[in-house]
Amino acid sequence: MAPWIACLLLPGAFLLPCFAAEDSVADSSSPSPPVEELTRRTLDSVVVIYQHGRDADVRGIGTGFIVSPDGLIATNAHVINSHTGIDVELRDGTIYPATAVHASDHRLDLALIKISPKAPLTPLKLGDSDSLVQGQPVVALGNPRGFKFSVVEGIVSGFRDDINDMPFRYIQLAIPIEEGNSGGPVLNLDGQVQGIVTLKAVVTRNLGFATPVNALKLLLNKPNPIPIDAWATIGRLDPQRWTPVMGGDWSQRAGRILVSGTGSGFGGRALCLQTATPPGDSYELEVEVKLDDESGAAGLVFASDGSDVHYGFYPSGGQIRLTRFEGPDVQSWTILGQYDAPSYRSGDWNRIRVRVEPDRISGYVNGQEIAKVDDTKLRGGQIGLCKFRQTAAEFRRFRVGAKLDEEAADAATTTKLTQKIEDYLKSPSATNADILDDLLAAPKNVPASLEAMRTELTRRLGRLQALSESATAQIIGAEVAAALNEDAATGGGNLFRAGLLVARLDNPEIETEPYEALLDSMAKQIRSKLPAKATEDEIVKATIHFMFEENGFHPSRLDYYHKSNSYLNEVLDDREGIPITLSIVFIELARRSGANSVHGVGTPGHFMAGYTKADGSQQLVDVFESGTFVSRDAAAQLFFENSGLELQDDDLRPVTNREIVIRMLRNLIAHEKEKGVPEKAIPYLEVALKIDPDDAAARFDRALLRYQSGDIEGTKSDLRWLLQADAPGINQDRLRRFYESL
Repeated sequence: MAPWIACLLLPGAFLLPCFAAEDSVADSSSPSPPVEELTRRTLDSVVVIYQHGRDADVRGIGTGFIVSPDGLIATNAHVINSHTGIDVELRDGTIYPATAVHASDHRLDLALIKISPKAPLTPLKLGDSDSLVQGQPVVALGNPRGFKFSVVEGIVSGFRDDINDMPFRYIQLAIPIEEGNSGGPVLNLDGQVQGIVTLKAVVTRNLGFATPVNALKLLLNKPNPIPIDAWATIGRLDPQRWTPVMGGDWSQRAGRILVSGTGSGFGGRALCLQTATPPGDSYELEVEVKLDDESGAAGLVFASDGSDVHYGFYPSGGQIRLTRFEGPDVQSWTILGQYDAPSYRSGDWNRIRVRVEPDRISGYVNGQEIAKVDDTKLRGGQIGLCKFRQTAAEFRRFRVGAKLDEEAADAATTTKLTQKIEDYLKSPSATNADILDDLLAAPKNVPASLEAMRTELTRRLGRLQALSESATAQIIGAEVAAALNEDAATGGGNLFRAGLLVARLDNPEIETEPYEALLDSMAKQIRSKLPAKATEDEIVKATIHFMFEENGFHPSRLDYYHKSNSYLNEVLDDREGIPITLSIVFIELARRSGANSVHGVGTPGHFMAGYTKADGSQQLVDVFESGTFVSRDAAAQLFFENSGLELQDDDLRPVTNREIVIRMLRNLIAHEKEKGVPEKAIPYLEVALKIDPDDAAARFDRALLRYQSGDIEGTKSDLRWLLQADAPGINQDRLRRFYESL
């Protein structure tokens, strides 16, 4: 997004208009009424949306509009995200609680919520946004700055197709835009919804943008309903592991815990406590934390009574504090120490650790001990995280144990690696192979070493970037292969973890443990509703119900080939994916719930799942179609439509976990090739070759991509392997001539 454009994600943001059924669209040939008449006819269809926090307090006001007489309301997804309760106020002052989120799409930032009105409502009429022309007059309705049911007139000043990487044109508006207009309906003078205000230009309040209403029709045509209670769990911390105390907006994404908002405790204090208790009288706890503002404070809490009594160890104002809290006000707080920490990195991730013993508390920052206090007043209780004032912060890699192993990179090893990298960069003839063994021997030191060198040697950044990607890909590839080889004797393997690790190629900060814990928690919920000796059929149906009726998993409606759809962490975060990733979640949930026969079915062009019925036959499940049971004839028809070929028995065989992950990688490789940046596919091929070193096709692909990216030595290495292996299906004479030409 251009720097002068910002999303209106403010609590006062008002929500987008929706469209009614096709037969409710007005006749465009009718004369255009004046704005006064248009307002009189449409304003009753606009609503106010109140979002409530954990303590039932109103956290924000947004706007929506009526889509159907039975109570379907259109709005922005961000307006209803991260809130535990949603109320809808009609223009006559009646307030109804939202009962469900009928449909939602994170990328489109659109949502449909459901209320149960006592009488039929009047929906807004929907237009065709493709018919809009530059210079056309339009009217926007909404709640700017909380002034409810406001109207403003303007024109369509243009169209933009370069915002937010979306495959449709944004509508550029010459309309006065205020905080709170985000999500408001944009109407033509016939009263038809044409767009939804979504963006605002910072340089002038008279320039804004709207999503075309045709994008909203994707949600209406294929909803993914979810009860409001289940919606509140999306992005939420697992309640079986964490309990927020004293407010604050706590959420989880990409394995990190995020907090914002002001806590209800004195000083804006808010806690997030683990449900598990510490292991004994002596223990250590650790977390990595990053503050958005160093004047704030956020860190570790321990010996908590679940409320105002606890210790805190946290960065504050660039220093580190160890504080004992014995009540709700500042008079009951004792700062046990305030320390300078030379190892602390402002604005970056910092690893803070506390060692709690019966008679002593010790504190560490990035491996350096900075505090040691003989204080015994509080012991026992709970452990967790804390934040103060307006601070927004992120946490990752929370750990607790009797004695934590040191996970930080060893300084001496990092120095040695840095020197080897310098020598590598100074040698024009050196290849990645000359240094990879050294890097892979100490994988924990690789990121620190490479990042330090990137900063120091910016003019050689290109080669260093390639080395970093290759090393990371091989490290991840080894982890993927290890996950797939777990319990190999019984044909097992952790498919979910292996799939999660693939996403690390593009987002190295993803932590697998929180997502595995979330999946286990989901499976536990499924099992809790099953009989003691549930059949495969009962478990499969319960898993389908849990995913698609209770928790809103849905197929990607827009930009099917977007890479996010291949990242399992984002599939769980947004509950959206493509056939293979939705199938992986389904397979793993069903298996962890006791359905041992559930498997993947790698039909070309459309991945499905399957399981063995009581009579021994295979039942296919199309997870992309909300878990629809598919007959063999229907599968054959789908296969023919996708490939033009007849379905063979081998196309329906259960595929291995290894084959599923390879197929995920192939999707990502194809994506980069289609984007015209084939060299970006090399890391995915590195992982594929770690999984299956004898994959000649993958090695040949890598040779070609290395050649295109200028890595001649890497190309020659792959060609030598192919020549020695005499790989079938590859013309050896041409391969040899290619090699000799290099």
